[in-house]
Amino acid sequence: MTTHTPPMDDFEAKLHPLWVRAQAGDEAAYREALSCLAERLRGFLRRRMQSLPDELEDLVQETLLAIHLQRGTYDAAVPVSRWALAIARHKLIDLWRRRGRREALHEPFDELAERDQPTVHEEPTAQRDLTTLLAELPQAQQHAIALIKLEGLSIAEASQRTGVSASALKVQVHRGIKRLAELVRRTG
Repeated sequence: MTTHTPPMDDFEAKLHPLWVRAQAGDEAAYREALSCLAERLRGFLRRRMQSLPDELEDLVQETLLAIHLQRGTYDAAVPVSRWALAIARHKLIDLWRRRGRREALHEPFDELAERDQPTVHEEPTAQRDLTTLLAELPQAQQHAIALIKLEGLSIAEASQRTGVSASALKVQVHRGIKRLAELVRRTG
């Protein structure tokens, strides 16, 4: 059986062999891989943390620590940078939550090429919790969040698929996320 591996960009072409050697116990390759990842993470997070520039380096370090702790979960079928950016994305969302910046969850992430979109393997309990929380929302909000936030469609794509105006979808997502935040506060 042949597995399809996505084409590598220059960064991934440099990072991947380092990461493979690091996973095999090469400490020098591990340090170099983390150094490469740190630079990529700074750029990725800087664009998303313009309102929190003083937090940038702390979040980069927190993400690198998470990468270190989760390195055993790395799936060789996934580009290393994609896996690392997924971890960074979750650390960023955690920061926004800690800072009470729930409105920041509404800011769209930069348009990344599809191959660069973070892939997250949710724990079954997290998926179950999300499903339970979404069920508390009106159908229109559930559908808008599922398309835009979970499937990753743009507002325009979701509008075209559903026939609902872009502005109505934005309102549904905004209200739905606000309601989800209230539900999490209440149950958490």
